[in-house]
Amino acid sequence: IDAMLDRKKALYTGVGLGALALAFPYWSENQPLPAVLRSKTALITGATSGLGLALARELAAAGCRLVICARHQESLNSAAAELRTLVAEVLPHLCDVSQREQVEEMLGAARQHFGPIDILINNAGSIVVGPLMAMQTEDFESCMESMFYAHVYTTLGILPDMLERGGSILNVTSIGGRITVPHLLPYSCAKAAAVAFSEGIRQETRGHNIRVLTAVPGLMRTGSYRNALFRGLQAEEYAWFTLSDNLPGLAMSARRAARQLLRALAADQGELRLTWSARLAASAHGLLPGLVNQIMAMVNSCLPPAPGAPGSIIPGRALQDQMPAWFKRLTAAGKLAQSRYQLHR
Repeated sequence: IDAMLDRKKALYTGVGLGALALAFPYWSENQPLPAVLRSKTALITGATSGLGLALARELAAAGCRLVICARHQESLNSAAAELRTLVAEVLPHLCDVSQREQVEEMLGAARQHFGPIDILINNAGSIVVGPLMAMQTEDFESCMESMFYAHVYTTLGILPDMLERGGSILNVTSIGGRITVPHLLPYSCAKAAAVAFSEGIRQETRGHNIRVLTAVPGLMRTGSYRNALFRGLQAEEYAWFTLSDNLPGLAMSARRAARQLLRALAADQGELRLTWSARLAASAHGLLPGLVNQIMAMVNSCLPPAPGAPGSIIPGRALQDQMPAWFKRLTAAGKLAQSRYQLHR
């Protein structure tokens, strides 16, 4: 009997410890942000929807003063109004971060209104989906401008103040910056450049009290495929891209991603790969790049073929309503995320 009781105690203890281990990440994510990120002045690009809006909400709730920017006035006004309900002081600024002059103007306005920036989050981006043979030179140029040069413009503009006072920089890149993904070549190229830039900033600012985090997210439930641009066989490209964004167990919620990223930034972690699939894929590529590239080539053979000519480019929102009812049911989670993160506009 004593032996049986001992085994039961051991079993209950093991189950209890396992439950605590599983619950701890969720518990820690819901704790208040560390003091190093509270009541600061933060600039967030791409802050009016998706992950950028989720990050802005977390910082607003932590008492931060926010500078947010976007290319569209309506979404900018809507995001600013919501964030102000969280008792945040918000400076919305109409800005295309791919344009250096507009970024410099925004930084000047931010300094005049709030003073130096303590937290910089480079999150703005765009995505073009389609086979290489359907891409145009301008697709590569626009992706590099919005997801690489935009990082450069904001970072170099803010860096002199941070070198004197310290600060935090979060660069949102992608698993596409670690592994080239078929039919996302302009995006992967720009994200790879952003990864290199972010790592270089961290290396060269050590000793200046500047935290730099390279965020490498995998799939995320934001419904961002609505704003993606599609070339080639557009409806087919839209279908595979959208379904992958809605896969259960693989895509992470933007809110959870935002909380993990901000805690990693406060801890000066260096790099954070979000989702188990992104961590597995990046590690596999680091160990066996040739094998992973062969697998990606096999994946490419399953994707829609390239058309005979490059053709036009269409945003996802123009294709979303054309999809059949069964497809809309499979992507209900993405549709809900669009309404939560202002991507329904």
